[in-house]
Amino acid sequence: MRVAMYARVSTQRQALTQTIDQQLDRLQEYSQRQGWIWDEVSIFRDDGYNGASLRRPGLDRLREQVRQFAFDRIVLTEPSRLARKYVHQMLLLEEFEHGGCQVEFVDHPMSQNPHDQLLLQIRGAVAEYERSLITERMRRGRWQKYQAGGLLPWTHPPYGYRVDPTHPRDPACVWVEPDEAAVIAEMVNWYLHEDLSLRGITKRLIALRIPPPRGHWRWNQSTVRGILTNPVYAGTVFLGRYQRTPAKHRQSPLAPIGRGFWGHPLADSSEWVAVAQVPVIVRQEHVEQVQARLAHNQQFARRNNTAHEYLLRALVSCGTCHLACIGRSSHPGYAYSICRGKSHTVASCREEKCPSRFIPAPQLDELVWQDLCEVLTHPESIAQALQRAQGGCWLPQELQARRERLRQARVSLQHQMERLTDAYLADVLHLEEYKHRYQEREERLQGIAEQVRQLEAHVGHHDALAAQVQSIEAFCQRVQLGLAEATFEQKRQLIELLIDRVVVTDGEVEIRYVIPTSPSSEQLHFCYLRLGYFDDPTAAIPCNPLPGLLVGMYGH
Repeated sequence: MRVAMYARVSTQRQALTQTIDQQLDRLQEYSQRQGWIWDEVSIFRDDGYNGASLRRPGLDRLREQVRQFAFDRIVLTEPSRLARKYVHQMLLLEEFEHGGCQVEFVDHPMSQNPHDQLLLQIRGAVAEYERSLITERMRRGRWQKYQAGGLLPWTHPPYGYRVDPTHPRDPACVWVEPDEAAVIAEMVNWYLHEDLSLRGITKRLIALRIPPPRGHWRWNQSTVRGILTNPVYAGTVFLGRYQRTPAKHRQSPLAPIGRGFWGHPLADSSEWVAVAQVPVIVRQEHVEQVQARLAHNQQFARRNNTAHEYLLRALVSCGTCHLACIGRSSHPGYAYSICRGKSHTVASCREEKCPSRFIPAPQLDELVWQDLCEVLTHPESIAQALQRAQGGCWLPQELQARRERLRQARVSLQHQMERLTDAYLADVLHLEEYKHRYQEREERLQGIAEQVRQLEAHVGHHDALAAQVQSIEAFCQRVQLGLAEATFEQKRQLIELLIDRVVVTDGEVEIRYVIPTSPSSEQLHFCYLRLGYFDDPTAAIPCNPLPGLLVGMYGH
């Protein structure tokens, strides 16, 4: 008998008080009484992991071993140690059952009879309700302490402060770290009086070899900005400065969306709640001056410069490092799209600069515009790409022939069932034989009905595809008339509507098109459609505005 043991506690405090060791002692005593043999490799534990989540290292290792059929039995103290959500409990129990493992709870022995299974489900639902109740009570209790000024909303103190390890969230136990406070004061001085940018401050900190916060490997601009904009250095600790939203961090359109499941954008200052006072490092007027200058710099930033016309502005990406490209003009008539990875490593957050070449912007603009005109004047290539994107369809005559064959098969089965009934009524067939034959034909009839349903779905799919192709051809015919005489603004508007991304890799240019398939989608630029998969990366964008990408590859 190959036995695995699993134990879990929710908080680090429980882990420190060794309650998980108490669970393991009970599991080992129980296994010893049963005569089972185990070793240290078969013991899986999660210290300080929430039971509402399945992302636990010990549980992950156990599930991987079960997939390899390494155990015959898994022992736990109670169902809530496995998971705090009923759905998660059922998922894991079914997964363990498929892996040939029987799950046994020491405190609540269970069998496979319906009564015990019902009790297990009820206990899972009660555990989930209990966790929700505990979470709400803890939230209200924390909020009352916040309002009373007796609790800090910190998991780690900000740069420049230290706390008493025995009372890490007591406002009275916060003091200033002199060396770091001096660095913060210097950063404010550099920004306000020496006119250094965030990048300039970051470079200077690196050059001075000042250790970054929390042992990070180097300073970066986001860290500098966070310090300069944090109101805590003026002496007030605020609660609710950040919102919890799905992650939207994206350094490039070619990069994955988000480094985690959640992002924390800054909330409106009217929603902040002052909960405590701490020692002052930066005067309030300096904090306000920093905020005012940041707002001014955002308004007049280089990215807002419209003095130079870039037809592919914000649409070019580097195929080498997958970062976005920015426009640069050195002399009149000389403009380039340059990968962000070629900037200083402080700005690109990369250890090495990108080896890609500068991309001549006028030549790239002309190449992409000519290809776009070619696509619009020959819409048959768009129709073929749309059919490939939709996975292909049967031809109309094939659909009609298939529908007729299914109709004939259904009529034939119905006649057979009528003849079977007549034979039974005439005492030619016994009841058992009649039931057997009749049931066979009923099952075949149900199968034909399912095939008919799938066929009708294909018919609707084909009709929708034909309508989309017709709409695309009509759109191309309307646009063709003005291509030769289009102004820069008109070209830019058309490119924003039809091009998702231009990826340049050395001597190769990849153009990713998005073609509107209905008059309503012509009013919706693809840059707005991106918001749909920002909020839910796994969600499918509706087929109507976005049927698929038509990709062109060209050398230059």
